[in-house]
Amino acid sequence: MTTSLAGLVAALPPEAGVPHAARVGGGPADLAEVAIEAITCDSRQVAPGSLFVAYRGVAVDGHDFVPQAVASGAAAVVAEKALEGLGVPLIVVPDGREALAYLSAAWHHFPSRRLTVVGITGTDGKTTTCNLLHSILIAAGRRAGLVTTVNAVIGERRIDTGLHTTTPDAPDMQRYLAEMVAAGMDTAVLEVTSHGLQQHRVSGCDFDLAVVTNVTHEHLDIHGSLEAYRQAKAMLFHHLAAGVQKPGVPKVAVLNADDDSYRYLRPIPAEQHIVYGIEGAHAVDANRDTNRDARLVATDIHRSAAETRFTVRSSPGDFDLRTVLVGDYNISNILAATGAALALGVPDEAVQEGVWQVKGVVGRMERVDEGQPFTALIDFAHTPNSLQRALETARTLTAGRVSAVFGSAGLRDVEKRAWMGEIGGRLADITVLTAEDPRTEPLDGILDEMARGAEIAGAVEGQTYFRVPDRAGAIQFAVDLARPEDLVIACGKGHELSMCYGTVETPWSEHQALRDAIRRRLGREETDSQGR
Repeated sequence: MTTSLAGLVAALPPEAGVPHAARVGGGPADLAEVAIEAITCDSRQVAPGSLFVAYRGVAVDGHDFVPQAVASGAAAVVAEKALEGLGVPLIVVPDGREALAYLSAAWHHFPSRRLTVVGITGTDGKTTTCNLLHSILIAAGRRAGLVTTVNAVIGERRIDTGLHTTTPDAPDMQRYLAEMVAAGMDTAVLEVTSHGLQQHRVSGCDFDLAVVTNVTHEHLDIHGSLEAYRQAKAMLFHHLAAGVQKPGVPKVAVLNADDDSYRYLRPIPAEQHIVYGIEGAHAVDANRDTNRDARLVATDIHRSAAETRFTVRSSPGDFDLRTVLVGDYNISNILAATGAALALGVPDEAVQEGVWQVKGVVGRMERVDEGQPFTALIDFAHTPNSLQRALETARTLTAGRVSAVFGSAGLRDVEKRAWMGEIGGRLADITVLTAEDPRTEPLDGILDEMARGAEIAGAVEGQTYFRVPDRAGAIQFAVDLARPEDLVIACGKGHELSMCYGTVETPWSEHQALRDAIRRRLGREETDSQGR
């Protein structure tokens, strides 16, 4: 595909840069004469005819690679500052990441404008809620695509979206949306992280529905404060209000009345607000708002290890749901997905079928069964809120002891380390502290901080909590301690396929590590010594 530089630059919104007048430096006076064959922010991928976009990154500054990009044949450069002597057109913009997003959208002819687009954000539960909504839409006969931090689903295709969990980069996101359009999809369900919002990975996406699960303590290393983190999450709802209005598709916000995020998200304009919550659990008074708000309330809840059943009380009418997903947090996730589905005109019967069809989400309270006499689970819980919910739910699934294996990431939010240690020490019978992407931080220091929290909760080292730095060894340790009817839960890595030590991503599979540990415990030795 080839397009003119002028056409791409003209697609930049006013806040992302001034079109033609922003050109600086050499090259053709008429940008329409410059043919662009590809767009990239990676100088290693530049080929003749590429448009290279440079911005200041977290670890490197893309401007340092502009000479290399030009030498490799870049036909033009977009940058955040003036650069001399390039010999090709230079477009200067205030924010290179934002420009990359809109340029990528323009390259694919703004595919989100030909889809109904649902964005789902929150600290915990995003991936599960996305999968629930996608299942409901498929049950309703909608041709729906899905992009989460685990994978992208476009028709029969499933595509891994990365080793670690964040929204795909803008070029990938726009490519996935374009592939959905080409495949005849009518709806896109997108998991939207705070990083994705702050780094403009979904800028250029025109959202029709914005959904929040919850907003709790996380990513303060990136955002600096809980208030800044909240503001990053709120960007999705501002995108909703500012996006292109599609014929016959209202702008709908789906909010959680049981979460403090309701207070600051409800005032953001939308054509309709749908508010959901569990009966008796409302953290805020949603009733003070306009009667135009639709409400979904989970009531008459029946919980068991095999399934959860409850009634959804709603303005259009009540209906029953059942699910194999455990925990009240999954009731909230189901309500969020149901609210979005009803806003899209999905009938109750399809909601019921779609929810029941979701038998689990990879790395989310996922059972690992090798015939052992105890329960083994994997959960992605890596925040204080999600760890507490996971351990509270685990307690309901066993009459025996709960052993929790988890860590806290290096070069990330340091405040949560002792907090998570305290949660483990308070809610688990046995807590095993271990590595979780220590990166360039000394692991011993991270474990010290977590141990301090465990001891605040009354845990005693060597009796109720242990430090086992090697994660495969920590999982083996917990498995070896397990008695019949106990429960072992490994938290924090979930579906991720790598572990970061130093600056190197090392292959890792939590599933294989747990399976190998159980097989060793059972005397079966067909294992990989590195847990992979």
